[in-house]
Amino acid sequence: MRVVVVGGGVLGLSSALCVVERCPRAELTVVADKFTPNTTGDGAAGIWQPPLWNVTETELPWLQWTFDYLSRLYKTEFCHQVGLFCQSGYNVFDREVPDPPWKDIVLGFRHLTEEELKQFPGYSYGWFETTFMLECRSYLPWLTQRLKEKGVKFEQRKISSLSEVCSDFDIVINCCGLSSSTLLNDKELKPGRGQLVRVQAPWLKHFILTHDLSKPTYGTPYIIPGMNAVSLGGLNQIGDWDEGWRKEDEQAIWDGALQLVPALQGARVIGKWTGLRPVRERIRLETDTVNGTPVIHNYGHGGYGVTYHWGCALQTASLTAKAMEDITSTTLTPKSRY
Repeated sequence: MRVVVVGGGVLGLSSALCVVERCPRAELTVVADKFTPNTTGDGAAGIWQPPLWNVTETELPWLQWTFDYLSRLYKTEFCHQVGLFCQSGYNVFDREVPDPPWKDIVLGFRHLTEEELKQFPGYSYGWFETTFMLECRSYLPWLTQRLKEKGVKFEQRKISSLSEVCSDFDIVINCCGLSSSTLLNDKELKPGRGQLVRVQAPWLKHFILTHDLSKPTYGTPYIIPGMNAVSLGGLNQIGDWDEGWRKEDEQAIWDGALQLVPALQGARVIGKWTGLRPVRERIRLETDTVNGTPVIHNYGHGGYGVTYHWGCALQTASLTAKAMEDITSTTLTPKSRY
């Protein structure tokens, strides 16, 4: 049975892998206009950090499944090749806030002491935790290689509507991210513009995420050490489609980072990145129909693609298996591209 995944980012490739492992009868193709190293995920820092509180009972298992998967992957001899490692760090606030619903998923969650808070002037409350970092610059090539080994085909092309692929495939899996705003005319989907500066600062070992509850998450300064560089950020400009570099935003990022860690003054810049996060009030993960073809949507993860990816991919595979059963039960002849 012919199945296509539309989208070459972390959601698309992980969904493809889960589907091919769950549904051995599926002849899988991945279609995308961009693949690694040119996806949004390739530029992201890659921290496993969910929304602070905006998580539903449906979404919480997706977080747990992803964290459990990363925990298993972390115990392999090749985890560093995948871009996976553990990191501890701080979430800090200017007021007391409730604990997040995922506090029992991360490792060692606790509240900061008064002494610890003295490190962060202007912030009076916070948490400490250990979580995972997954750098897509390494992870996506690894996923791609695994898929090719399993016989999955790749096509690089831009599509203007899902109906373009519905005629050639029995099931379509939509992991287009922000492109779904035009492919589906989804008015709930908006860009969340981000901008990062990467510097050499190997003495930094802990992430620092600041929070202003009047702004979107990732809209205030953050410092996230990676394997080979430290990401400085603090922008989440909702509704802004500009992917160009802005000097004024770069200055704001530097100002916020230096206020948190003055020792970053003079750190060598080794990279810059801008990207558009696919922001939606709720992740869309459900089965739909386009021109009579089952379409499974898996998009709208905002800045939390890595955080949700494996759990959503498992759910996508489950929905795909159900769609295949439904097609088989109606004794429809599978479609052919020829």
